Amino acid sequence: MTDIRAALKQGISQLREARVPSFTLAAELLLLHVLGRDRTWIYSHPEEKVSPADAARYFALLARRASGEPTQHLTGKQEFWGLEFEVTPDVLIPRPETEHLIEVALDRLAVREIRAGRKQTLTGEGLQIADIGTGSGCIAVALAKELPAATIHATDISPAALSVASRNATRHSLESRIHFVERNLLEGVPNHFDLIVSNPPYVGRREKETLEREVRDHEPELALYGGEEGYEFYAELITLSAAYLKPGGLLVLELGHNSLPAVQPLLDASAWTNVGVTNDLAGIPRVIAAERL
Repeated sequence: MTDIRAALKQGISQLREARVPSFTLAAELLLLHVLGRDRTWIYSHPEEKVSPADAARYFALLARRASGEPTQHLTGKQEFWGLEFEVTPDVLIPRPETEHLIEVALDRLAVREIRAGRKQTLTGEGLQIADIGTGSGCIAVALAKELPAATIHATDISPAALSVASRNATRHSLESRIHFVERNLLEGVPNHFDLIVSNPPYVGRREKETLEREVRDHEPELALYGGEEGYEFYAELITLSAAYLKPGGLLVLELGHNSLPAVQPLLDASAWTNVGVTNDLAGIPRVIAAERL
């Protein structure tokens, strides 16, 4: 029977040899998942024995991770905006850089309130928000947490993704405030919105072979690829948003690593003002936001 220290050491070594990104973190997360413990506990109990059944589960998961399956698919969860989300192969795994989209949306809404001379305590009262291509629901849930009086409509073309998103809303007791609708973009959604947000498909199919195997082989193509170049999805999304936003309404979109030159000119049209771009921590243009005239 092995102990925690030995199991973790072996797991790290196995994933390092397989050239798994962030191999130490992956080995830790899989062991935490199997044992149902937190990081503090395993490092304060290194000599605790691991049962044969748990060891077998752990090493089976390590083998799957070494073969390319994402850690989040093996544990079934990922943290985003300080919240835990269910993750399956039917949805994109939430990324830390997408949190910039939440930050920009909240900042833009706050500035709009200040300009209007309203109270600066932003609860979202009366706000109608749309999250297009909701996937796991992480954006919709994060905004619902931050804006407890807002109403949120989340659309996706994938019924499997909507099932995951709905469970995530229920997990955080937000099922009554987020309306999930199976739609392409906003087709057939009657509301006019104060805020439209989206993390759309923005990877080019021509880039497929350059992607990490964890992404290329295991995440849903429907949510990944935005056309041959990767930015084709934005034109229709921006045109539709102009029709669905109220005057003064906000559009906040996540960008692919190289999509800004193709996307920014689409917001030069007469329908838009106050266009702004926010970089992520790596200095890559990550979010573009604009206001509907």
